Amino acid sequence: MAAYLESLQRLVEQFGQLDGVGRKSASRMAFSVLEMSPEDAQAFSDAILEAKRRIHLCPICQNLTDRELCPVCEDDTRDRGLICVVSDVRTVMAMEKVREYRGVYHVLHGVISPMNGITPEQLKVKELLARINEGGVRELMIATNPTVEGETTAMYLSHLVKPLGIKVTRLAYGIPVGADLEYADEATLYRAIQGRRDVDQDQRE
Repeated sequence: MAAYLESLQRLVEQFGQLDGVGRKSASRMAFSVLEMSPEDAQAFSDAILEAKRRIHLCPICQNLTDRELCPVCEDDTRDRGLICVVSDVRTVMAMEKVREYRGVYHVLHGVISPMNGITPEQLKVKELLARINEGGVRELMIATNPTVEGETTAMYLSHLVKPLGIKVTRLAYGIPVGADLEYADEATLYRAIQGRRDVDQDQRE
């Protein structure tokens, strides 16, 4: 019995390492696994291992992919002159649900947060500048969350990129301040994309 409880405890602890999962949620997940058939539990385990083995960062936009390039970067019909800069992959998934945005993306994998010790050097900013320096980019649409960290990141990128002659815009605020873009509905995201504003305009106001 002790060995069983020890195994269960270890399973709960592993689920508890997932982002946003508390102790109670981790316990529910662990018991759900125990209720699976051996075949389903094996399939669950295999799916985790396969995802870790196959999924990597797209060398162009830093999105996740299990191929050489992500589906967006592979698509020749996308407008490569318009880059939407997002903080994480989940925002890409939310934006793609809108089905109206035809540009490409760049995933920073975080936002600037001095309080948490996150600096620009820890983000995928260098990779973004390399794309811009290759030429052909006319607009950078910054779609970080409307939080202090998101705004700080947007202003940093604007000051970095504007001297290169690139237009820098920000999503319009049909999105509440402090909200996560991944939870915005398709209609709200569509209006935010269509109503995007120049970053300098936000500063003046």
